[in-house]
Amino acid sequence: MLDIPLWAWGATIGLITALFVLDFFVAVRRPHAVGLREAASWSVFYVAVSVLFGGALWLLGGSTAGTEFFSGYIVEKSLSVDNLFVFVIIMARFAVPAEYQQKTLLFGIAAALALRSVLIAIGAAAINLFSFTFLVFGLVLIWTAVQLIRHRNEEPDVEDTFLVRRARALLPLSEGFHGGRMLAREDGQRVMTPLLLVFVAIGSTDVLFALDSIPAVFGVTRDAFLVFTANAFALLGLRALYFLVKGLLERLVYLSIGLSVVLAFIGVKLILQFLHEDVTGSIPEIPTMFSLGVILAILLFTTAASLVRVHAHPEEKAKAGALRGHRERRPREEEPAAR
Repeated sequence: MLDIPLWAWGATIGLITALFVLDFFVAVRRPHAVGLREAASWSVFYVAVSVLFGGALWLLGGSTAGTEFFSGYIVEKSLSVDNLFVFVIIMARFAVPAEYQQKTLLFGIAAALALRSVLIAIGAAAINLFSFTFLVFGLVLIWTAVQLIRHRNEEPDVEDTFLVRRARALLPLSEGFHGGRMLAREDGQRVMTPLLLVFVAIGSTDVLFALDSIPAVFGVTRDAFLVFTANAFALLGLRALYFLVKGLLERLVYLSIGLSVVLAFIGVKLILQFLHEDVTGSIPEIPTMFSLGVILAILLFTTAASLVRVHAHPEEKAKAGALRGHRERRPREEEPAAR
């Protein structure tokens, strides 16, 4: 475990906040449709920042800290691709104009990071208090891996989450976007624009994703600082990555299988770690460096196999719902007509 002083926590949070502010400045001050070149430039920038941060950790905290950060970052980055699948569907379902998409993404991602920080703190406390936490995390990840395989051909219902339903019940929905605002007035009445619903949908969806991605990162490091920074830096580049790869996503037909194998592997790793520490030391642990190699190999093979498959069968497309189980859709109560 790293001994991180309070000033280092403060400096790191300050850096992450500054990068978010930079993103907001770019996205909100001049709303515009993001082109491929701009998305690629920002993606390279955020990967470079993450690599520099990991390198600093390696130099200051040692090779173990550096390896665990990069392992957690890669796990979180790969699992964030399934977020992008659902983000594409959310933008399409609510018909968000291209010039407002990055602003809405940023608000949703910022809210998601704040909520994830709470979940990380709870997870770290649970690990310190209860010896069986790794066993629980491992079983959750294996269960999630099974769900990914079972429901790989389903579409998620992004409009029927609890928070989206509550938002619809609180305020009437406007037809227009009112210049990119989330709240507006129509005929003297306060209304929400579709952007507010998109923000709620993105934030609430990401929290559901975090319920397996955070245990997965705890599978490669139990240090709360490394788990937090791996999550933060992976989320920071998510806006740019969305615009860079949204056209490629439907070609990753085997992505759900690859991610399920990654989750199952980390789940087994956590269970072995629990057995090693709490049952018998004769049960081997899986080293972090080996885990990093396995995860990278799975992701590269999955991507290559997907592209080969789609080249041979161009009619096949990946399903967004392949990434989470889909519950039976309940009949929705009659809603007031949108204004």
